[in-house]
Parts: sequence; structure tokens; C-alpha cells
Amino acid sequence: MTTTIGSTSVSPTARHIWTRGRGPLLVLVILLAAGITIAAIRSGDHHGSLDPRSADPYGSRAVAELLRDRGVSVDTVTTLDRATTAAGPDTTLLVAVPDLLTPRQQRSLRAAMTSSEGRTVLLGAGPASLDTLAPGVRAKSMAPVSPAAPRCSLPAARSAGTVDIGGVQYTTDSRDTEACYPVDSTPTLLRIGSTNAGDTVLLGSPDLLYNNRLAKQGNASLALQLLGSRPHLVWYLPSLGDASAAQDSGSSGFLDLIPSGWLWGTLQLLLAAVLAAAWRARRLGPLVTERLPVAIRASESTEGRARLYRKADARDRAATVLRAAARDRLAPLLGLPPTRAHAPEHLIAAVSARLPDTGADLPTLLFGPAPADDAALIRLADQLDALEREVRTS
Repeated sequence: MTTTIGSTSVSPTARHIWTRGRGPLLVLVILLAAGITIAAIRSGDHHGSLDPRSADPYGSRAVAELLRDRGVSVDTVTTLDRATTAAGPDTTLLVAVPDLLTPRQQRSLRAAMTSSEGRTVLLGAGPASLDTLAPGVRAKSMAPVSPAAPRCSLPAARSAGTVDIGGVQYTTDSRDTEACYPVDSTPTLLRIGSTNAGDTVLLGSPDLLYNNRLAKQGNASLALQLLGSRPHLVWYLPSLGDASAAQDSGSSGFLDLIPSGWLWGTLQLLLAAVLAAAWRARRLGPLVTERLPVAIRASESTEGRARLYRKADARDRAATVLRAAARDRLAPLLGLPPTRAHAPEHLIAAVSARLPDTGADLPTLLFGPAPADDAALIRLADQLDALEREVRTS
């Protein structure tokens, strides 16, 4: 009769691997599919926030179309070279996010602003760009976007009336400045310079240019007057792909391109992962005696441990175990308490008193260094056995 023995392998099979991994794999597939779907949906008409070609709620296509209806040509550029080349006395240059510009780009843009004698509109300029693009102007704080009255003599603001504005609040000591739309007594719109010789307009927030806000309050009126004062409008959307950004000597590496919020978020996620691992980790308590499922002969256990010592080349550890076991067995034969079994002065003196004529080097035998090779370890074991036999028969 033939007996079939089942496999005892504990290695995971392909079926086990699939069963365990199909859940995370399914989640990954769903995320990838969702990302591709969202990208496909948005790729058609969406160009991004403040983009005059975008018809989504945060695009600015509506104000661009109104300006074209009034005879103003609108050109969208994404590089600094095209923006500075197009600047001139008959041009309004709108910079969507000035703080994205590198220091070198800001200096180039400032030079173009000074020489063009046209109008420059800076949307949400903060401390990162004000020192270069608007010297003498300081960013005080951030205010929520809400309806605000002009409270100034600027004709465009007085004609538009209340608009949705907020964001960066500006302060300046310059006299050639008109400050409008104060929030908590601090303006959120500044016009610096002369209309005839070229001026700069700072808007604390770009919200009044969004498609979803243009029809509210006097947003459309203010936007058309600020952006339509010249026959040509250059709408500059700074881009990280601009070659002039890569030429900036101040850029030191990949981490400089990552916003600080993402770095802090990653650090927080890492800390949360460490805390979760510490919370879910196995607690190592005191040792607990557990009955073995099968009885193992002492000889097998000894042989297995010896093989482990040999595999690890741990002659020092093996010699230590042999000497300690010999001392434990010799102590009761010599009438020594367990506390003195491993004290050289007590154990050696007791063995010498029992075996005055022994030729063994007791300090080296019982407390000596580790053997140099396997042969020396075997001799040590034989010598310990011989010493124990002499003590027993004496």
C-alpha cells in the first residue's frame, strides 16, 4: 500500500500571494483609474486658476472676453522673456502669481516695468516679491475676501464701488500712492506711480477676476478699468518650466521646488506612521514558561545548540557555557554555596584543597580565555570532564 505524504512546505504559494495582495492591488488600480479620469475630464477646457483661457469657476476667461469686446487684445504668456518683450507704454502687464518668480526673474521683470512706462498689475504679491517689484511697500497681514468699499479717490475704484477683495494688506510710506479698499484700516489695493508715466497696481487677492465672482458687486467694473486702460493686455502666468527660472543661481536643488507645506505634511505623516507602529507593535513583556508540544531529548537539544555555535564560529560562547556548567557541578561536590561557584578565589582554593597533587592549571582551565580553534575547545571539554571525575572520586 502506498501512502501519500502531504507537503509540509510553509513557503507562500502563488495563490496565497494573490489572495493577500489583491486588496491593495485593487485599491491602487482604482486610484490610478480615478487620476486618469480626472485628468482626462480636466484636460479639455481647464487650463488652471487665473488662466484667461479657462472657463472653470476659478479661471478668468469671462474678463478676457469682456476686454476683447472692448477692443483690448489679450495675450497669454508663460515665460518671462515673452512677458518683458511685450511690455511697453501701450501695454498692461498682469502678473498672476509674482511670488512664484525667482529673484533673478523678479529683477528682470522690475527692469522691464521701469522702462516700459506701461501699467503692471501684481496679483497677491507677498513678502517674497514686494522688495524687488514694489520697493517701499510692505505686506502687513492676510485678510479674508469679502465685499469692501473703495474709500479712496482712485477713479476706477470710485466708479466700481464695492468689490470682493481681501488677501494681502499693504502699507507704504510713499506719497505717490493711492490706497483703496481698506480692511481693518489697511488697504488691499495700491496704485503706485503716475498713469501717464507708468504705474503699478497691487491687488491683495485675485478673486474679483474669477469667473464665478466677476458678475458680483462691482468686480467686473474694477477689473475692466484696471486691465483695460491700455489697448494691449499681456497676461503672464509664471511657470516652473520657464527656462529663466532654471538659470537662477539661487536655486539649489529639487527640494527648493517643493512648497514648504508639503514638506511639513510629509514630516507629520512620517511622525504619525512612527506613532502608529509603536502603538501596534508587539509588547515584549517578561518571559513566560511554555510547555513544548513535543518532548525533545537532551542530547538532541545539546547537539542542536552545538551546531549553532559551530555555524556561528562562537568558540568563546561555547567555552563560557562549558566552564560555567562545570563550575556549577563542582561547587556542590566541594561544599561551596552557589553564590561562590563562580568566584575564582573560592572555587580554585576549594579544588586545590581537594586535589593538592593535580597537575591542571586551574585558573586557566576554569576561568581562562577562549580557545583559539576547535581542537583547543575539544581539549577544554575533555579537561573539564577529567577534573570533575577527579573531584568526584577523591
